[in-house]
Amino acid sequence: MVTTTTSPCAPSDALAFQAGILERVSRTFAFTIPQLPSPLTTAVANAYLLCRIADTIEDEPELSQGQKEAFSRRLVAVLAGEAAAEEFAEALAPLLSEHTLPAERELIAQTRHVLAVTRALGKREQAALRRCVQVMSEGMSQCQRTADLSGLADLPELDQYCYYVAGVVGEMLTELFCAYSPEIAERQPELMDLAPSFGQGLQMTNILKDINADRARGVCWLPRSLYAGVCGELSDLIGEATTAGHQAAMSHLVAIAHAHLRNALRYTLLIPAREQGIRRFCLWAVGLALLTLRNIYRRPGFEDAGEIKVSRRTVAAVALLGRLSARSDGLVHAFFALAARGLPAAAERPSWVRGQPGR
Repeated sequence: MVTTTTSPCAPSDALAFQAGILERVSRTFAFTIPQLPSPLTTAVANAYLLCRIADTIEDEPELSQGQKEAFSRRLVAVLAGEAAAEEFAEALAPLLSEHTLPAERELIAQTRHVLAVTRALGKREQAALRRCVQVMSEGMSQCQRTADLSGLADLPELDQYCYYVAGVVGEMLTELFCAYSPEIAERQPELMDLAPSFGQGLQMTNILKDINADRARGVCWLPRSLYAGVCGELSDLIGEATTAGHQAAMSHLVAIAHAHLRNALRYTLLIPAREQGIRRFCLWAVGLALLTLRNIYRRPGFEDAGEIKVSRRTVAAVALLGRLSARSDGLVHAFFALAARGLPAAAERPSWVRGQPGR
């Protein structure tokens, strides 16, 4: 195998680009990632940007499914050192439409800066990032081939989809946390067991929040099995959004997501209390997801995501509570109970897909 390298750029330039573009593509992660201890801040920010590149490929409406799969394979090849980042960017950037945000187009155009940061990470961290992007890209391509308004078949198919887009990210973050801290590494088996469930809780919250936005672009990620015989076809969901059947299905899905986020709480408490930055990073994600779920549960027939959006004031309160409670397991439990107040509980432990080493 002939290894293709990316043209060198100054480490300071690459890090400066990473910091600047992160704030433009995600204000949320630009706020939460710096809570992590160094060097995790650099590694996790880099991981997020690589995943965002993969997402941008899948979300670009002007690319055919064949083009998306081809560019996804090229991205994996770039990470493996088998293709040049510049050639990948030069081929993809001109094909992106105005549907892709300007910051995302710049991210693609400057892929070489992102890869320069990746190359400076340790071997273990690089391997974790490569595996995550490969599994995510292959999984998203597989799901997109059959994605339409008819939805997913059942809950196991939803589990699989959530693993591809979020569970594998939880595994990757766990690997980065363990590479950073020998103390955390001692708990790696338990953390890895819970990581996909943590990711699924966050992803299910996003799926429920984005029902109408996804419909507008012609896809639905809800399981048909929950709607069979009670709410018509999923393709008619908007017209049925206020029916008792839809509300019952939404309540069931909220309960499942709530159960996954309870696993996220277990995951967070496995992180040593002295690692307050990592705990805050986890707690803020869980807290915002719980509050969003609570809004969805109260308004299952919402027509616009703005109706269930968590206010800036509440976000600030979550950040403060997360900061104050990170050191104490008891306060973490209290923080979770406050955020989850009123949410339905799942009747049984939720299932989730676990990744296999090396996939």
